[in-house]
Amino acid sequence: MIAIAIDGPSAAGKSTLAKRLAKELGYIYVDTGALYRAIGLHAVRQGVSPADAERVAALLPHVRLSVDYSPEGQRVLLNGEDVSQAIRSPEMGMAASAVSAHPAVRAFLLEQQRDMARHSNLVMDGRDIGTVVLPDAQYKIFLTATPEARTHRRMRDHQARGEQVDYESLLRDILKRDEQDTNRPIAPLRPAEDAVIIDSTHLTLDEVVKTIKALMGRA
Repeated sequence: MIAIAIDGPSAAGKSTLAKRLAKELGYIYVDTGALYRAIGLHAVRQGVSPADAERVAALLPHVRLSVDYSPEGQRVLLNGEDVSQAIRSPEMGMAASAVSAHPAVRAFLLEQQRDMARHSNLVMDGRDIGTVVLPDAQYKIFLTATPEARTHRRMRDHQARGEQVDYESLLRDILKRDEQDTNRPIAPLRPAEDAVIIDSTHLTLDEVVKTIKALMGRA
């Protein structure tokens, strides 16, 4: 099986890139951030702070997560409910960052993610895929961009869903998320030693895809 690990900060375009790459290669796409968002959503719904490691861990035995793949993309099911849209708010992004710092949550999801790679060629994106989840992935990409470019991209995502967000508040959220992800004690955000770093600030999606396919000898 061939695995492509795509890591990088919030709103770098990892999911968009991974979806496109998986489609062109005929691989499965796995959005690991969606799994953390789903756990964050469950905690919030249960009245538990996502930052409360002990109480979040106590919720995990009652969490059933599954990923459903279709031509339309990936659907995330939380205890049988499709939460694919509910997990996409800025608040759930912050909740995902908080729960991802808890060892119990990371252990809960780790084996599930690795099992996917044992059975399928896939493109998996997240923040510690190349460093922790799939350290033996054949291809590792660290995708980044300036905070300002990432904020504009995230704004376009919200606007496409008919949601209005303020640029300055969204920029603050992205910078805060960067700080949390980079400085967390468990699996902090950083490039794997053998990752190819791609700064997409001034690159189109087509250009990034072409660069990765060239690395694979698939240009």
